[in-house]
Amino acid sequence: MKKFPLLALALLLASAISAQQRPYPTFDDAAKFKKSVTCVVREDDPFSFYNAEIKAAVDKYWKVTPVKYITTEEFNVMRNDPAYSFLVLTITNFSNDKSGSTYDFLNLLLGADVDELDQLPEFCAIPLCFSGAPEEEYSYKLGLIIRFMEYHAELVMKNPTLSALRYLKYYNKNVPEIKDKTILVRQADLAPEVDSPERIAAYYPYKVRIVDEEEIIRAIDEKQKDVLIVHKVGPEGVKRTGTCMKTLIGTDDAIMYYYDSHMVDSKNASGLLIADLKRLARF
Repeated sequence: MKKFPLLALALLLASAISAQQRPYPTFDDAAKFKKSVTCVVREDDPFSFYNAEIKAAVDKYWKVTPVKYITTEEFNVMRNDPAYSFLVLTITNFSNDKSGSTYDFLNLLLGADVDELDQLPEFCAIPLCFSGAPEEEYSYKLGLIIRFMEYHAELVMKNPTLSALRYLKYYNKNVPEIKDKTILVRQADLAPEVDSPERIAAYYPYKVRIVDEEEIIRAIDEKQKDVLIVHKVGPEGVKRTGTCMKTLIGTDDAIMYYYDSHMVDSKNASGLLIADLKRLARF
């Protein structure tokens, strides 16, 4: 897939990760966004799997603004016009990640008369996958991701002076509510030390179910009440290094309840760690 190589990091990530930040929306930007048409930037490949999946998700769930679908060539022309906002794939790297790894993000940007892409105001960004990973790693969760992005964009529009909304860690205020919900997680998204119900229970005594993708899809489609899914983005394979990002998102309300990240190394696998479970169980 072709993506725009934006090296500036998404504002939603923890400040310690980013050496530079995209502009956070102002009151004026929020007003412009409300009136904008959101353009979904398609991949150049007419047979792109992503193109079909993002269209299905946006058509079904995006309600906050009118939508149109455009090409990358059209984006390069239209991005200077604040009458448009954009859902666009980018490639991102982290200044503290010495492995040189990159990650695919979905960004929600407002058009602006600026010279560089990384100067466009950003209303939301969320990691999709480790760059080069198959689209199937995240495509089945795109509907829920789109719902979360809309929720976050609306929160920013209501609170453009709340700088904490720059970072996904803002949602960790919701951690105390997790114990009353059921967490659905793929085994592939768990560290080996907690890859079974018995191992999980040693650190987290509340409801967790290890499930396959089909059950996660069903929970998302049915907006199952009090259910959270794990969305993990990180390197795969025992020799891979880089940043692992972990989120918990509600299938009923599309609210994020947890975000954290860690560097993958010989002691910390790419997945939910014992440390994550201990943190969730603390409340």
